[in-house]
Amino acid sequence: MLKKIFAAAALAAASGAVFAEEAPALPFGLSFSGSAALTTDYRFRGVTQTQNDPALQGGFTLGHASGLYFGLWGSNVNFGSGTPSLELDPSIGYAVKLESFSSKPVLDVGVLYYNYPSASDLNWAELYGKLTFAGLMAAGDSLLTNLNYTNDYAGVSADSWNVNASYSIPFGASGFGAVAAVGYTAVDGDKYKFNGDDNYVDWKAGLTYGFKSVPGATAELAAVGSNIDVTGKETDNFSPERAVETGAVFTLSKTF
Repeated sequence: MLKKIFAAAALAAASGAVFAEEAPALPFGLSFSGSAALTTDYRFRGVTQTQNDPALQGGFTLGHASGLYFGLWGSNVNFGSGTPSLELDPSIGYAVKLESFSSKPVLDVGVLYYNYPSASDLNWAELYGKLTFAGLMAAGDSLLTNLNYTNDYAGVSADSWNVNASYSIPFGASGFGAVAAVGYTAVDGDKYKFNGDDNYVDWKAGLTYGFKSVPGATAELAAVGSNIDVTGKETDNFSPERAVETGAVFTLSKTF
């Protein structure tokens, strides 16, 4: 069952990039943006996807002035012996700024397909809806809320809901900032359990630094974890407890 926990897949490419003013101009109302990252541990909703080892990740978004976009995001993964080593997730969606609201949030809806090319039995699709608010309490801050649903969680034909909220805020013009997030995942039925439970909570809290000399380059040091209890489930080569308990994750990323 623990291997199934690790098989829960990746983060989608940041669809908010559809609205990036710095995206290169393309014909037919198209825009292109992307990102690359190196992280010490690929965590998906609090759970490692690389057995606590580093991951190299990257993605791009091709957007249209209408709000439609297509994204593709990839990362190496490691769920144990005989499992896939690559995750490649396409997404398609629609994003629009809600001008009629005073806060002018961005609404983003779409579908994401968690894809493992060498292990198609683990593939699954998820619907998502996001609302992003900017400038709520300070200049440059951002609040992202999202709701996700699938009827095939981790490829086991189980209904699942995930809700998440994340907040980031810069510390003036210093380049430093803070980020915090909390999420809740629930799975219906008896096909999937988190060590006996049908739900769990995950969290993240950390500091960020934006490199002024390299636009779009950011470093983040965060504590990431969950309340999944796997005490006593250690194996010879890997500690499942380390896979879900709070640990430090350092990430270097660059948007373009």
